[in-house]
Amino acid sequence: MDRIDVMELARSFQCGLIDRRIFLSRATKALGSAAAAGMLLTACQHSDEDNPPPVVEAPQRDDTETAVVAGLVTGMVDYPDGEEGTLMGYLARPEEQGSHPGVIVIQEWWGLNEHIKDLTRRFAQAGYVALAPDLYHGVVTSEPDEARKLVMQLDRDAAVSEIGSAIEHLLAQDYVAGPKLGTVGFCMGGWLVLQTAIDNEKVGASVAFYGSPLSDEEVARVKAPVMGNYGSLDGGIPVERVKQMEAALNAAGIENDIKVFEGAQHAFFNDTRPSYHEAASKEAWSRTLGWFKKHLSAS
Repeated sequence: MDRIDVMELARSFQCGLIDRRIFLSRATKALGSAAAAGMLLTACQHSDEDNPPPVVEAPQRDDTETAVVAGLVTGMVDYPDGEEGTLMGYLARPEEQGSHPGVIVIQEWWGLNEHIKDLTRRFAQAGYVALAPDLYHGVVTSEPDEARKLVMQLDRDAAVSEIGSAIEHLLAQDYVAGPKLGTVGFCMGGWLVLQTAIDNEKVGASVAFYGSPLSDEEVARVKAPVMGNYGSLDGGIPVERVKQMEAALNAAGIENDIKVFEGAQHAFFNDTRPSYHEAASKEAWSRTLGWFKKHLSAS
């Protein structure tokens, strides 16, 4: 692939003709290394840490609500917020007929960005109906200070309630196999996965990626099997706290599978960040799919 072909590949990505995963795969082959492909991706996204893009104050949505992409039906959807109001999220599901197990994908502190949408599509490609609720209601940022403010403004009970509304919406669809579904979240989303496992009896399996561990008192109220994926080099979540939660889950008789990946940092699963750890990410993805396959209905 020559320089012109590389430029065309970049243009296709920026115009939305191919997604990030396909772009990285093709760019790696073209440039001969994943590192070079990652640098090209950064350039295409204009996501330099010293000059981050501005906060997006309006939701990015497909006005047609759904679109067929590579065998998937994807797009922003609206759903009820209890008896009043409307929420929205990004939905991805297999295009083929029939019912599939459901998964709620919960965002990092950056918001419902392209990375989370990409992960939602990955679950759909694995055979799940995946919905990522927009907990920031249209706000997306790449600036850490702004993300920190958004997290501080997020009300725990309101967020768990909104996740519950997303669960109800998915389970009401004829293309979703019940009676329970899975939840998976990352960083802030990992913490909310664990909080939702306390509050919602319709969760059949939970997977938390580096989510703040539960206290012993919280563990006693967990209603779903819990998988945890953590990094040994996570500066914000000491391994001791992870081990303490694991011990509490075992003592409470709650099925769990907690793993600390040696050499992995916080956000090791996010392949758009410097913290990405390929080996840990691949193993954690395999573990997650296995957990959902074990606990969720496929009929």
